[in-house]
Amino acid sequence: MRPRLVVQYVILCLFLSHLVLAQNYPDQHYVLRIDSLFQNIETNDGLALSNDGTCVMLQHDRTDGYVILKSQYSQYPFDLGLPSWNGSAPDTNSSFKIQMRFPDGTGWSPWLTVGYWKANIWSSYGTTSYAGGYIDYDNVKLYSYVSAWQFKIMMTRAGVGQSSPTVHKLSFLVSDSRTTTSLDFIQIVNDKPSAIFIPTDFIYQYGVDPQIGGSICSPTSVSMILRSYNIPVDPLHFAVDTYDPYFHMFGIWPRVVQNASEYGVDGAVTRYRSWSQAREVLANGGRISMSVGPPLYSGHLMMLAGFTANGDPIVHDPARSDGYSHLFNKTDLSHSWFDKGGIGYAFYPAGTGPVSVEQSPKEEIVAEGFQLYQNYPNPFNPATVISYQLTVASDVKLAVFDILGREVAVLVDERKSPGTYEARFNASGLASGVYLYRMEVGRFVQMKRMHLVR
Repeated sequence: MRPRLVVQYVILCLFLSHLVLAQNYPDQHYVLRIDSLFQNIETNDGLALSNDGTCVMLQHDRTDGYVILKSQYSQYPFDLGLPSWNGSAPDTNSSFKIQMRFPDGTGWSPWLTVGYWKANIWSSYGTTSYAGGYIDYDNVKLYSYVSAWQFKIMMTRAGVGQSSPTVHKLSFLVSDSRTTTSLDFIQIVNDKPSAIFIPTDFIYQYGVDPQIGGSICSPTSVSMILRSYNIPVDPLHFAVDTYDPYFHMFGIWPRVVQNASEYGVDGAVTRYRSWSQAREVLANGGRISMSVGPPLYSGHLMMLAGFTANGDPIVHDPARSDGYSHLFNKTDLSHSWFDKGGIGYAFYPAGTGPVSVEQSPKEEIVAEGFQLYQNYPNPFNPATVISYQLTVASDVKLAVFDILGREVAVLVDERKSPGTYEARFNASGLASGVYLYRMEVGRFVQMKRMHLVR
């Protein structure tokens, strides 16, 4: 290749690399609490709403049952997911299992088991992989980007006289895998949140039990979080309950979160990209257990305790006998947490957790005076009209995507004056199915779904 062409090729590669990084999709957290969870049931075989309306459970005359929830859709495509849930299984005679599936070709993947609680009393654990991705112990890893998923809740008990398991919350935080590798660590280290400190009764994990002490950083860090809320907890009992008899591990992420929910807190597996983002959780009464890796540990969890007046993070590290209110080198701790994706457990007192970002497809979302309306007709064949409203002159992009998150049409991409507009979408040549349309106006982004029926 000639030198000039080499230079042009390098410049092109750098440009494309920058373009790819600029298109990273943001993290998104979708939560279904009991009201929206029950309302989103698509198929029900043997489950019912509890008498007090706080959870779903087995019908009084059933020992087994399940529900399949309606398809859920994200505003942006993703290829990583962190599922978790809150519920209860009062003893080893009952259990619930959570499964998920994702778009695969023109249909859906098989149901993938992402976890269960409490006892492994199932005849089969279930499938954990397919051609498009897999469950990596407790988190979703996909080989391509998608924008949809479904949940399935399965329940069983030894007899109708036994207490039923219950579920009252499903959480799914989705991400773009490219974000972790493109973080600005200079900005992260220079991020200096204001001072805050969360005290607790410190627990040294190796002092909990001589045999399992080296393996229980996850339940020990959460035990400290419960104690910070003045919730009595025996760390050994909590660790034993957290143990996953299928994977033979104490650190399965949604399982630890679920165990904490038995103590009355609202929890989810989450992800953070900056210290200030984590500090906001603490300021709002929440707690975080951080999942960290090299250079500090090969794999470990510790409680984020707060920040000094200089903005340095403080941790309660259960692996150190002097780990209460410990200060690591900020650069090392930043790499240890954020290089691993900034994953953590977030907890709030019951009833005070963050509001779901999930939106009903029937809702009209209003932000800064902008509105995106449901298309009409819907279902449609082959054309439909999408209306939207602007209150100020704005640059508008309105695009249509298939269920895998691939852009199939750009209907609007220009500056518009204030007013109400209509955009016509003709789906001739496209296959039947669900399509998503998204409007971007500055920071305002909203997505809705529509159905093409041939």
